[in-house]
This record gives sequence, C-alpha cells and structure tokens, in this order.
Amino acid sequence: MKTRRAANERKKFYSIGVVAKMYNIHPQTLRLYEREGLLRPSRTAKNTRLYSEEDLKRLETILNLTREMGVNLAGVEIIMNLLDKMEEMKAQINQLLRYLQEELSQEIQDFDARMRTALVRAPRMSMIPLDEWVRTEGEAEPSQSP
Repeated sequence: MKTRRAANERKKFYSIGVVAKMYNIHPQTLRLYEREGLLRPSRTAKNTRLYSEEDLKRLETILNLTREMGVNLAGVEIIMNLLDKMEEMKAQINQLLRYLQEELSQEIQDFDARMRTALVRAPRMSMIPLDEWVRTEGEAEPSQSP
C-alpha cells in the first residue's frame, strides 16, 4: 500500500481546467469524452477529476483522431479499444518471452549440470547444415539435371 501511495505522489496530475487550457478545448468536451468512456480520469475524495500523464497521452490520441483525421466519436471508441487490446497483447507477448527465456536458461543449466556429472563426457555439439553433413559421410551429392 505504501509503494502505491508513493508512486501516486510522484505522478503529476492536472485538473480539468488546466487540461482544457493546455489542449484548447472546452471542459465540457472532456466530460463528454469521459461519459463516452474514452477517458477515465481519477477522482479525489471530493470527486474532482484529475488527469494523469497517461490520460493526457490518451487525450492527445483522441484529439489527433478527431481533429486531424476527422474520425467521429464512435470511430474513436473502436480505435481506442483496438489500441488498448494491442497494448494488452504486447504485454502478454513480453511476459511469454520472459517465461520462455527463463525456461530455456534453466534447461541449459540443467544440461550443463548433467554433463559435468556424466560418466562419459560428451563434447558440446554444434549445428551442421544437413548438406554439409551428407558430404562428410561420403555420400554423393544429388546430381543436377540440365
């Protein structure tokens, strides 16, 4: 609990009036974006909206879509949902990659430990391309037809 509170204290938060001035939009527009579910500012104990840096980045994306690209709010909602899902999938992929890396590292350590205690030690093998291996075994290479 203390770490979460400490993290929140380090974050910057902006009131609705400050955000409206920063982005040259009416506060009512910010309230509309919240009603539509496009923005989710945090609230104080007295129910005042507080916008974080993440909220501002999201607002910038929304404003870019509406102002520069002419997307309506229904389209913005679909795009923002897709962006959220993409971020979620990126996090899952990164988690999977970390897991696979840990598992592979553990397997390599286990293999090395088994090799150190083996009755007959085998040298580490390296990968040899199949066509090279076939040549070293004395088999003829396939003939090439004209």
